[in-house]
Amino acid sequence: MTDLRIRPAAPEDLDAVLAFWKTAAEGTSISDDRDGVERLVARDPEALLLAEREGELVGTVIAGFDGWRCHLYRLAVHPDHRRRGIGSALLAAADERFVRLGGRRGDAMVLVRNERAQHAWRAAGYEPQEQWRRWVKHLTD
Repeated sequence: MTDLRIRPAAPEDLDAVLAFWKTAAEGTSISDDRDGVERLVARDPEALLLAEREGELVGTVIAGFDGWRCHLYRLAVHPDHRRRGIGSALLAAADERFVRLGGRRGDAMVLVRNERAQHAWRAAGYEPQEQWRRWVKHLTD
């Protein structure tokens, strides 16, 4: 894994990240557009972590911290690079970020139908909390 580089995304990376998610991420979000990702990086320049191998984007995770909770989104690894430790390396980098910021517990949003992701999150030490349900309200049309 020594050839894997993990770094925060820069504004010039955002188009590549959005294209990458179309290939590597499961599902879409209302925030999966240039404006949404620009706001994320402008507000918290270290939240969107990229994994690169030989200059190629091979993985992402958003490690957001609001001062109280640590939230993980968009853990995605390119299909041609899965099962090589990239997701684990991204989650380790996210954990390090959270600890450095004073976070005490991380949570992840994982699609119920995405069984592959559920296995990966379990392997990373996460477990579902069945007593919670996510509530959503779209603020724009």
